[in-house]
Amino acid sequence: MPYQAASLDIWDRKYRLKTASGKPVDKSVEDTLHRVARALADQEADVESRKRHYREFLWALHRGALPAGRILANAGAQDYKAATSTINCTVSGTITDSIDDILEKVREAGLTLKAGCGIGYEFSTLRPRGAYVSGAGSYTSGPSSFREIYDRMCFTIRSAGGRRGAQMAAELESGHVNLDDAESVIWRRWPFTAPYITNAAGEVACRVYQWLPARRLWDTIMATTYDYGEPGFILIDRYNELNINWFCEEIRATNPCGEQGLPPYGSCLLGSINLTRFVVNPFGERAVFDWDTFRKVVRIFTRMLDNVVAISGLPLPEQRASIERTRRHGMGFLGLGSALAMLGMRYGETESIAFAERVARELAVTGWETALELAREKGPAPLLEEEFVVTETMLRLRPEMRDDGFAPGDRVKGRILHARYSRYMQKIAEVAPELVDELAETGARFTHHSSIAPTGTIALSLANNVSNGIEPSFAHRYSRNIIREGRSSKERVEVNSYEFLAYKHFVDPEAREDGSDAGHRLPECFVTADDISPDQHIAVQAAAQRWIDSSISKTVNVPTTMPFDEFKHIYLHAYEQGLKGCTTFRFNPEVFQGVMVRDTDLQGSNYRFRLEDGTEVEAKGSDMIEYEGELHTAANLYDALKEGYYGRL
Repeated sequence: MPYQAASLDIWDRKYRLKTASGKPVDKSVEDTLHRVARALADQEADVESRKRHYREFLWALHRGALPAGRILANAGAQDYKAATSTINCTVSGTITDSIDDILEKVREAGLTLKAGCGIGYEFSTLRPRGAYVSGAGSYTSGPSSFREIYDRMCFTIRSAGGRRGAQMAAELESGHVNLDDAESVIWRRWPFTAPYITNAAGEVACRVYQWLPARRLWDTIMATTYDYGEPGFILIDRYNELNINWFCEEIRATNPCGEQGLPPYGSCLLGSINLTRFVVNPFGERAVFDWDTFRKVVRIFTRMLDNVVAISGLPLPEQRASIERTRRHGMGFLGLGSALAMLGMRYGETESIAFAERVARELAVTGWETALELAREKGPAPLLEEEFVVTETMLRLRPEMRDDGFAPGDRVKGRILHARYSRYMQKIAEVAPELVDELAETGARFTHHSSIAPTGTIALSLANNVSNGIEPSFAHRYSRNIIREGRSSKERVEVNSYEFLAYKHFVDPEAREDGSDAGHRLPECFVTADDISPDQHIAVQAAAQRWIDSSISKTVNVPTTMPFDEFKHIYLHAYEQGLKGCTTFRFNPEVFQGVMVRDTDLQGSNYRFRLEDGTEVEAKGSDMIEYEGELHTAANLYDALKEGYYGRL
């Protein structure tokens, strides 16, 4: 099935290797795949291994393995752009409460973004606005003002060309109140704390600056999420409880899309498997999923991603030390919604939930089997060979360790703490106990294996617009807003879902996505994001999360008309279902920010522009407007003006 024009356009702009003058080095998508396979196979030990794994890697790439965008763009590209990275996800080092360190972390973040990596921060380490700074003899302007410095730095680096910068900021409480306790959201008070230096030796303590009723804080978060789609929602205590490296890491921030919680200077590389490539006899009664080939691709792809560590290209020595110590990566999948339609399943119903869980479980078990094989061949992650001193805190977090005879002061290998006492690996032991025993004895090649990323551009480009990550398809025909270099607003491009094109290709060339022709309607399994209830969205995420060792980037689509109280229930339900985080999207034309949008949403939205003479012009979101020599939809022009790309609105 041929690529859509939009798919080839994104490959050309984002992943196709070109010279400094813009001349293509990759003549085709096939050339891109060969370049990536060769760069990763070249990390093997000898010539024969490189030849053999090159063939295997190329086979896997042709059968659904899709490295993340930084790998596709930069693997094997060192002769043309040496200062770029193959790593998607990083988290800043801890930002200490001093102007010197705040600005140093801005410098480090600038180098990280310049290399093409996304970055997350935690600003809870900074004192709140109005706190007294004795050294300066004045009062601090607070974390929000310092975040603006990071925002402007990111904007400037993005404006310099290349990949758009991606940042995530988090402000967390100090641990006095457990957000994972639903009662605390409803009844308790919430302390706002920040560290301060207590003496000349630099010892640090925490001070409570303000108490706020938890319900008021919760309602404020929910109101801004309802209106603006932000902030995201992450249960950080649960994240730490389920982190495989529970014994040596505290997660306080995530990468920009939330699927990777990382320690200070932590990094993670990503890759996803296109599930549509394993559907045999699509759309018919004989449609099946090829589990054997899926497991084979997972095994080969795991080795490929492990090899990316050697060519990370991370700009900071602390980042390189972290990824080399843990070798963590995040393998996930994309095209779930598209594959379900091809298998005749309706996203969100019982059969589809069971399928999503099995995909995640097979990926996990196969991945850890490969982790053991690679550890025997190449050695385990260095962290797992380190010895750790047992503490009272560790015994409190894992009381079963005391039952097994451990006491404070004992020394134990990381591989034991990783395999036997992490809550996640205890879950793996329910289905593969011998595997976990062997991992405790030998160690794993990497500390983390899986996460489900949003996969927006790789799903649209090299996967020909299969559904994004773990999502259903947004729509079967819609517009996508694309950032194009040289344009001040996003460009609107029309695209079709992969399953819709496949159905037209294999079954009915006259099929209509809008159901306007009764004789050519799509089957009932063709659902879109808005057809799925919030509880169904959460059920699919919860089923997969049981076997994903990091996290999942997932959006719960809700109608614009959903009442606020009903909207708030979504987040409590997500907590009850065991999720690490939850994100919603409610189309709000007043704060239009969507990457994907349906014509019906735009046609029902009105935007008002004030001209220089003071008069106002109103336009529908889908209307085309010429402004400063460019054509824009009214919605995209409004967004560009609001974001400051043309100056102030």
